Amino acid sequence: MHEHLVFLGISLVILGYGLFSKQLSKYNISGPMVFSVVGVLLSPLVLGTHPIHLNAEAVQVLAEITLIIVLFSDAASLNIKELKAQWKLPVRLLFVALPVTIVLATLTGIWFFPNESLLYILLLALILAPTDAALGKVVVSDERIPSTVRNTINVESGLNDGIVFPVLLTVLAMIGAGSDTAQSGWMSYIAQQIGIGALAGAAVGYTGARVMVRALHKGWMAHQYSNLAPIALAIFSFYFAEHFGGNGYIAAFFSGLFLGNTSKILREHVEDFAESEGELFIMVSFLIFGLVFIPATIGYWNLKALGYALLSLTLLRMLPVALGFGFDKIDLSTRLFYGWFGPRGIASILYILVAVHQIGGVEGHEEIFAVASLTVVLSIFLHGLSAQLLAILYAKSHPADEY
Repeated sequence: MHEHLVFLGISLVILGYGLFSKQLSKYNISGPMVFSVVGVLLSPLVLGTHPIHLNAEAVQVLAEITLIIVLFSDAASLNIKELKAQWKLPVRLLFVALPVTIVLATLTGIWFFPNESLLYILLLALILAPTDAALGKVVVSDERIPSTVRNTINVESGLNDGIVFPVLLTVLAMIGAGSDTAQSGWMSYIAQQIGIGALAGAAVGYTGARVMVRALHKGWMAHQYSNLAPIALAIFSFYFAEHFGGNGYIAAFFSGLFLGNTSKILREHVEDFAESEGELFIMVSFLIFGLVFIPATIGYWNLKALGYALLSLTLLRMLPVALGFGFDKIDLSTRLFYGWFGPRGIASILYILVAVHQIGGVEGHEEIFAVASLTVVLSIFLHGLSAQLLAILYAKSHPADEY
């Protein structure tokens, strides 16, 4: 009976939010807020039913498909030519600020959680490293804000999950091997996973793009399949890489990167899918987060978890970003603006579910996963509620024609 209530709840919230989404956005009420809250309302915390296990097959399958779509569509949307023209700021965020953030988050975690394993503390830092521009969507869509700022935030959000994920896999492999050192052959395993995954994804993405472009030009493909075919290619690249010993998620990212930069038409079709059907997967993932993960970790939310979560969203993010821009002529308010709009959302949720699946559960490390879930919850609401106000304030002092 509980399962039927969950499906009923999902259908009603999609219908209800869809009908009033534009009105709700005027009050800074976002989709992630609504879906997460509905998930909690349908969870054992409110209904008193048996909890759904984090390792439940349905939860893992949803997480797997959503992560494939997110990685593929993020990569496909990256226009390499445009990125070359405006590479400086995104590179500083991705290759200076991001590593510094992970290091600072790990060092802070050692101080906050002295009894935890170093690998689990590093795992927490990696889970909370990628950003999700969708939680502050108004910031990247408000044309009053300089395009350089919007594009930089968008590119950072699109690329950092793909950069962090191989490192996350490495740490999970080390945890699985039960060692902090380079033993048990895990280094060669990770090299194989990343190398084969990247090559398989690139081959599938490029070849698939060529075949699809030809099919479109010849008129072989019906219009309704032009959005679906690239996503089917993403899922195929995942299983193709896994079959040959590579990592399917890495393959999905490289498949999207090659497809999107082989054909502008296909890139637009992927973006269309991501904004409609892909959005459904993402919103349902937020609902699953409220339904499954919050009930499993809320008992471990405490002042220590709150303190780390707030530091993760503020100082541990904003300081590396401010320092990462170095001596560039970027004023303090712009550095802080970049720093604040590093929300933790769908990538962190999916990384949590991947980690739980790889490790086999949260037992013995509930405090670490509780911090991760609390940070995401705070980000959903703090970034969602502040996005419009801060965008307006920033645009007043930094008009769009400034850059």
